[in-house]
Amino acid sequence: MKFGSKEMVVFLQEATDGVGLQLELIWKYIRQPLIVPMLRVAVFICLTMSLMMLVEKVYAAIVISWVKLFGRKPEKVYKWESFEDDVEMGSSNYPMVLVQVPMYNEKEVYQLSIGAACGLTWPCDRIIIQILDDSTDPSIKELVELECHKWRSKGVNIKYEVRDNRNGYKAGALKEGMKHSYVKQCDYVAIFDADFQPESDFLLRTIPFLVNNPEIGLVQARWNFVNADECWMTRMQQMSLDYHFKVEQEVGSSTYAFFGFNGTAGVWRISALNEAGGWKDRTTVEDMDLAVRASLKGWKFLFLSNIQVKNELPSTLKAYRYQQHRWSCGPANLFRKMVMEIMTNNRVSLWKKIYVVYSFFFVRKITAHINTFVFYCLVLPTSVLVPEVFIPTWGIVYIPSIVTLLNAVGTPRSFYLVVFWVLFENTVALHRTKGTIIGLLGTRRVNEWIVTEKLGDALKVKGGDGKGLKKSQFRIGDRIYMLELLVGLYLLFCGTYDLMYGKNHFFLFIYLQSIAFLIMAFGYIGTFVPNP
Repeated sequence: MKFGSKEMVVFLQEATDGVGLQLELIWKYIRQPLIVPMLRVAVFICLTMSLMMLVEKVYAAIVISWVKLFGRKPEKVYKWESFEDDVEMGSSNYPMVLVQVPMYNEKEVYQLSIGAACGLTWPCDRIIIQILDDSTDPSIKELVELECHKWRSKGVNIKYEVRDNRNGYKAGALKEGMKHSYVKQCDYVAIFDADFQPESDFLLRTIPFLVNNPEIGLVQARWNFVNADECWMTRMQQMSLDYHFKVEQEVGSSTYAFFGFNGTAGVWRISALNEAGGWKDRTTVEDMDLAVRASLKGWKFLFLSNIQVKNELPSTLKAYRYQQHRWSCGPANLFRKMVMEIMTNNRVSLWKKIYVVYSFFFVRKITAHINTFVFYCLVLPTSVLVPEVFIPTWGIVYIPSIVTLLNAVGTPRSFYLVVFWVLFENTVALHRTKGTIIGLLGTRRVNEWIVTEKLGDALKVKGGDGKGLKKSQFRIGDRIYMLELLVGLYLLFCGTYDLMYGKNHFFLFIYLQSIAFLIMAFGYIGTFVPNP
């Protein structure tokens, strides 16, 4: 049987009409008995989670206001005395400090990090700098070793340590580093990731809290982002992380003397670290794992917001996605593994256990990710297709507005970017939600560890004139993120449907969110570093 061009057009049109009619019949058949009830349940759950997030934000705001209003500075709450030089005792009144700098193929930043660690002000006979090099590139390992030799020739007590495997990744390297015999003489260990550059007085300002307060097991400093203005993506990250440090960490420190160790820019009492069981590699958040275990042993943590350590934000989308997967998957997986251990612990108060399980883990690490994506990127857009489902104004306007404003106070200079920040966070929430679910279920990518790429001086090294580092640009053949693309297209469909048939003007938000997803899907965000 042969078809002419006209017959083919008629055939395709009839087939299309037939498929469309079938889909319409299926939609009408399942809409009332299935879609409407399910969507109403989803709305109820999302509104409940939104209220939980609102209460958490308001509580944090009250605590921070109380801390600022009554001037509860760490120096007033805890004993602090600076070290004074003693002619007779010499430097023996200073405790022995180990400084660990784990690194992995850190060609762009190894000199900065090693230089900053070796530049710390502390008696040279009371400090050991330990470079834990897990690099797999022989040329980079050689460069790092030469840098260590350079500082050793200047009289710095620096150790260059390597191992023949990468078992446990960062946790494995830190654990292996603690096994060396010279570590036994140390009382405290300061940890800095390869892109962190502490000020020279870092130890002089942090160690006294540990020396004068034997109940404190960890002192954590704040991060200061040197490349926050590099691109819009780094500005968005700064807004989120500033709130984390200025509010969440401060709240935990001021109320229950507990917060998640950030894995770097902190000083541990070695006895606390050992009592907690040392480093474990069972999750991708070995720092948080250690903090929770140490807290369950009764150790207190102190956050010092006035001490800032320079570091670098991931400025490429690929690096940022890997980081966010680790930061969302790891806590969820740790929650899965430790929730019963926390609740059955007898050494901490009931209120502290509730704070750790509910506030620290469930609301911040699980609910926040899932609700942000599911509510604003799935449930709300879908509701325009099902007008029988009503979402109250307080749930879609008032609560998110209050939460957003409370979050924005962490970075006042970027307040004018708050709309873009909301769209960015909603988009990234898809990736975080996926990571959270993987962590809760313990599926195949649960222990995936990919080191966050640091660019350091890549701009100078690769470009010389500043052309080596460019704003993100999409090229045919670059990777397309399919999940973001599908969600973006779905939002585009929902927005168009609402524009044509809706009455609530949700399309204004849905269209903007659709654009954000499509931009992310094609990788048109962050910086682009061409291959050398």
